[in-house]
Formats: sequence, structure tokens, C-alpha cells
Amino acid sequence: MNAMQYRITLPADYDMEIIRRRVASKGHLLDDWQGLGLKAYLIRERGVHGSPVNEYAPFYLWNTVAGMNAFLWGGPFQGIADDFGRPSVRQWTVLAHEDAADPCVGVAVLRRQQVADGVQLKGLAADVARETERLVGEGGAVLAAAAVDTSRWELIHLSLWENDTPKADGEVYEVLHMSVPGRLPLDARS
Repeated sequence: MNAMQYRITLPADYDMEIIRRRVASKGHLLDDWQGLGLKAYLIRERGVHGSPVNEYAPFYLWNTVAGMNAFLWGGPFQGIADDFGRPSVRQWTVLAHEDAADPCVGVAVLRRQQVADGVQLKGLAADVARETERLVGEGGAVLAAAAVDTSRWELIHLSLWENDTPKADGEVYEVLHMSVPGRLPLDARS
């Protein structure tokens, strides 16, 4: 399983209703995308939940590389590139994933963490799995996942919450829509 995200930082005076309308009109297009486990349409608004910026930053969990490639190379991603310029797309290998409930989501929390030099990787992977399981056990949690970018040795932790008071540290995003065509078979072990 792979995680993927691109972040589009928008001007401070940008009308975020434009993004809301875009997601409302196009978000459903990935509701049955082959190979997609989950796409969370995420935004941050300047001054909301402590955000210093306006940002559109969808986050994906892919069940297949073929589905991810079809999206990026000839799929809906071209619309993002046409409208906003081609953003850098970050990718991570998923280490742990836990579901708690149906995807009735209000906010998402993303936290990035550098993997320290000298850390025992096997122990770190076990710690990440335990933290993911702990997070999804918190009241209001819908999903938790953790992934690693080994080219930067960076972990990313994603948690989805049914309310706007998450019990996790990190950047808080509003979830505008969820596409979950492959949510049931999501499996970090495959």
C-alpha cells in the first residue's frame, strides 16, 4: 500500500469556496477509481485550527501502484496540473493502517516526523504500528495510518476524525469529501 499527497498553497486572500465548489462538483469522480483505497479531500484555511496558510492538500491511500499511476499519468491529476501548475507529489510506503468506523469524517490530522539516525528500524516500525492502533482507539477516530518515505527517512501519520476536536497532534485539515472505493480491502501488509 502506498500513501500520496500533494499540497497546493494558495494566496492568503484566496476564496476557499472555490476549492469547496471544485470538490463538490468533481470529488465523486474518484469514488470508484480502480486501485484507490481512500482519498481525503483536505483543506486548511488561514486562521482556522491555527493554520497560517490556505491550502488544498488531498491525501491518498493506494491499494495498487497501477491505480496510482493511472491517476497521475493520464487521469484526473492533469486537471490539477492545468489549473494550479504541477505540484510536487510526495509518496510513502504504508507501515501501519487501522480502521475504526464508517467514513463519516470531519477533520484530518497530519504529522510529519523525521526518523533519527541510529534508530533501530524494526523497533520503530513496531512503535509506529502500536501508535496507529492507539490512535484509532481514541473516541472519535475513524482511521489512522502511518507511512515512511525512505529517501528522506520521514514518517507521516494520518488520522481521520468524525468531529473537529481530534485527539492527535499535527496539522489539522477540514475534510471536504472522502472517496473510498477500496476501503474494505485496505491492507498495509500487502
